[in-house]
Amino acid sequence: METGRPVGAHAPTAGGIADKALPYVDRTGAECLQVFVSNPRGWALSAGDPEQEAAFVAGCRERGVVTYVHATLLVNVGSPTQATVRNSTASLRHALRRGADLGAAGVVFHAGSAVEPDYHDAAMRQVRHVLLPLLDTAAEQGLPKLLVEPSAGGGRSLAATVQALGPYFEAVGWHPRLGVCLDTCHAYAAGHDLATPGGMTATLDALVATVGPGRLDLVHANDSKHAVGSTRDRHENVGAGQIGLDAFGELMTHPATRGVPVIVETPTDAAGTGHAADVASLKRLRDHALTPA
Repeated sequence: METGRPVGAHAPTAGGIADKALPYVDRTGAECLQVFVSNPRGWALSAGDPEQEAAFVAGCRERGVVTYVHATLLVNVGSPTQATVRNSTASLRHALRRGADLGAAGVVFHAGSAVEPDYHDAAMRQVRHVLLPLLDTAAEQGLPKLLVEPSAGGGRSLAATVQALGPYFEAVGWHPRLGVCLDTCHAYAAGHDLATPGGMTATLDALVATVGPGRLDLVHANDSKHAVGSTRDRHENVGAGQIGLDAFGELMTHPATRGVPVIVETPTDAAGTGHAADVASLKRLRDHALTPA
């Protein structure tokens, strides 16, 4: 897109990815979208529906919409429980394959947690052991990128602040198929004061300084129900929470977000009313900045 920052929403898929997600795109005015391809709170892996997937890919192409897949929320490649690590590996492999079938640009996964005291170093070794083969396969076979999403903090997170992404990327040798999905609610909960004037700008500057330019591939634009540093991942509609609308204006004009899709995961209803309003708000912030004075 000429504006370089397409705005969209996380879309429902239950009942058929084409039948559910494409009308949702139209209702919300989304220019990009994110979907789950398996149970977001379970390990069961869906085989998908080839007819629905073909219709979805065609519908996205017609609309000029780019797609992202979010892996199950249970993924934790740093877990001390090896069954969790095995299931996480299988889930990421599955999401990459399904993402390729859907023409997705990236697969989002949570950075994970060491869970137990004194397990951090072992957890980071697991990050390397699990992710490197997946990243190599993605590069060799043209699969979507993996996009690590920093957490809201707490619970011995492996990456919550943007600065903590440095060791995470170092663990996989700065592999070119690893990118970042920045969730604004997570960043705020982890201690980045996005609500202070210039706070969003400073956080994005720090992200680029830590992982380098071009590593930010996706933004989850969510306001926060709770205060900065709360470590609580509770999303609020854009401009209605603790972060506030001005910070999202900084987000939509920062050089690091140029060309980066922006997805909302905010409170909404079955019709997508909340998402439609947030998509419209972010578009206004983006387009206002592009309008000559």
